[in-house]
Order: sequence, then C-alpha cells, then structure tokens
Amino acid sequence: MKLIFATNNQHKIAEIRSILTGDIEVITLNEAGISVDISEPYNTLKENAREKARTIHQLTNADCFSEDTGLEVFALKGAPGVKTARYAGKNSSDHKNIEKLLYNLSTITNRKAEFRTIICLIKQNQEFFFEGVCAGTIITKQIGTSGFGYDSVFMPDGAKITFAQMPLEEKNRYSHRKKVLDKLVAFLKE
Repeated sequence: MKLIFATNNQHKIAEIRSILTGDIEVITLNEAGISVDISEPYNTLKENAREKARTIHQLTNADCFSEDTGLEVFALKGAPGVKTARYAGKNSSDHKNIEKLLYNLSTITNRKAEFRTIICLIKQNQEFFFEGVCAGTIITKQIGTSGFGYDSVFMPDGAKITFAQMPLEEKNRYSHRKKVLDKLVAFLKE
C-alpha cells in the first residue's frame, strides 16, 4: 500500500519511515512531485491536519495522510499548542521557540506537558482521524543533540533522559507519533 505523506519536514519523514515498515510505503511530497506550501490556518491540530490531507488529495486524488503535532504545556494553558512550530513568531527557529518556552516557564514549578499528534488519513475518498499523546515534563535547560523541535527539553514520563538524548528506536517506545501510527496501521490492516 502506498500513501502520500503531506509534509516536507525531513525529521518527521525519518521518524515515520522508521515506524511504518513492511506493507506501507510512505511517499513524500517531493517524491510525488508535489511542490506546495500548505498553510495551517486553523486553531486546532485536527483542522490543520485535515487541511493538509485535503490539499494533497485534491492535487493527486491519491490515498494520503497528514499530521499536525502540538506541544501542550499545562501551566501555559496548553501553549504553544497549535502554534508549536511558530511559538516565537512566524519564521522562528527551534532554538528561538525553546528559548521562549523556557523563559515562560522560568518561574513555574509545574512543568508537565504532552505532545499530541493528530493524523488525518484520506483513503478511498473518506477521512479518518487518529490521535497519539506522549506525557512528560519540560526540563529547565536543553540536553541532547538528536531529534528536532522541543526534543532537547522534553523528558517523557517513564524516562530519565530527553527525546534528544535517545536514539530513534528508543524515542519510538514513548513517542506520540509512534502511538498514533500504531493506530493508523491497525486501521489499515482491518
């Protein structure tokens, strides 16, 4: 089975390909010959995931999926949330986003957070949604060099190191993406 994955984010592609092996072939936008910047105009992860999947489906009429992920920090009322990738501004970097997050948490002791991923699958012209969550804590400084986004400040519950300190195989034992992709695979195998 081939599915177009509606992203150009190489880190997400690597994570997803490390999980989706075997019968499911993930085709990137670049591999599908699609060069489009898909906006994320909505206030929920679900609506943004749907927007991305619908855009690719309209262009290709092929089965496809997209995902949107947010880091939700409880003490910050769910922020950065849907604005996770642009927390420090429209053209912000991972470094600037982390700086802003750590600054906003500098006087807060409850640093509980979770990564939430929503996948929108369009298969045979029908939409399906799946969700994966990874609970954890935002630590006080960056540790580790692997991963991307907020991985260097996020320690998943049950671990003693950050996502950025883990090899991909270990990260996948905790990861929100692994959890949501397990649901997607189970659905596709039904």
